[in-house]
Amino acid sequence: MKKIFTVLISILLIAVLIAGCGKTQKNTTIKVGASVTPHAEILEVAKEIMVKKGYTLEIVEYNDYVLPNIATDTGELDANYFQHLPYLKNFNDENGTKLVSVAAIHYEPYGIYPGKTKSLDELPDGAVIAVPNDTTNEARALMLLEAQGLIKLKEGAGLTATVLDIVSNPKKLVIKELEAAQLARALPDVDLAVINGNYAIDAGLNVNKDALAVEDKESEAAQTFANILVVKEGNENNEAVKALIEALQSEEVRKFINEKYEGAVIPIF
Repeated sequence: MKKIFTVLISILLIAVLIAGCGKTQKNTTIKVGASVTPHAEILEVAKEIMVKKGYTLEIVEYNDYVLPNIATDTGELDANYFQHLPYLKNFNDENGTKLVSVAAIHYEPYGIYPGKTKSLDELPDGAVIAVPNDTTNEARALMLLEAQGLIKLKEGAGLTATVLDIVSNPKKLVIKELEAAQLARALPDVDLAVINGNYAIDAGLNVNKDALAVEDKESEAAQTFANILVVKEGNENNEAVKALIEALQSEEVRKFINEKYEGAVIPIF
């Protein structure tokens, strides 16, 4: 009888150990891909808040607009923070990815920056103007050039505009399409460049001090191109993702953005 009792106790202990091993531990690490400036810098502030919430935020920096989306879609990243919704939608359409926005964090005004030509009034005929070469960001750049009276776009082109939609170009400007990350470096070789906010900041440019023209905050582009936190479809309700949203939309982050970037980055929460 004693032997039977001992065997039963042993079986019970083994069952408890197996059950314990089978329990899923809460994943407290969230891996997020981001552009260096300002996204990774903003995430560093959120990182401290995440610690208080019981999470470890791992930040992976990228210098392009393609790899972080691919890594998020494959699961290498839990989320990314570098893009706006029109770019995300276009990326999904072109690549078959299923990525979704879970929060809007900030807006970065586009600016026209001087290269060889130091003012819009001095812009010569045939001047070369560099713009981003991806669809949505190119449209945004062209709309800013149109707002300054330098070109005219086909009616209704709006946020899908390309160089093919230019219907009037009185100065015969040459629109040079470049990777967004290359625009600031190209300034010595072009007359002007229309540069994304984050790459301008990364290059030491201040939209309020250095740009010759800036997007109006009430413009269609300004209202559309908020920078967003993105996850793979199905992960929207992940607890770590929810905690990150709260951290990124906190008063601490709002204060950091306003003080650090002085209008070059604007919180929209």
